[in-house]
Amino acid sequence: MRVTGACQCGEVRYEAEVDPQAVGICHCTDCQRLTGSAYRVTVSALPGQFQLLTGEAQRYRKMGDSGRPSDQFFCGNCGSPMWRSDAEGVEISLRVGCIDQRAFIRPAHQSFLKSALPFVFDIRDLPEGPND
Repeated sequence: MRVTGACQCGEVRYEAEVDPQAVGICHCTDCQRLTGSAYRVTVSALPGQFQLLTGEAQRYRKMGDSGRPSDQFFCGNCGSPMWRSDAEGVEISLRVGCIDQRAFIRPAHQSFLKSALPFVFDIRDLPEGPND
């Protein structure tokens, strides 16, 4: 599936080919902090199928629990977290919230469920707020 994506302000844009069956939710505490949310949803770009179209993303290098570096890319203007990659830039995981076609992407698996915040599995009965 061909996708395009952008940060909130539109300064950084990309396109990529992804496998829509390889969408995952990660509940680990690192992903909670890196997104500022309850979990992270990503889809991997196919090898060699990611291209930056406009702008230049900023990078933050984090050491993973594996001992390997993980580069986190975000817009230096608006701060939107956009993708992560391994140190070589081969394995690229796109943050689903920045993908223009995100309504057509459905998670296929979850990981680090022991770190999941308790409320994430039971939100259907919460009252709706304003939609404007």
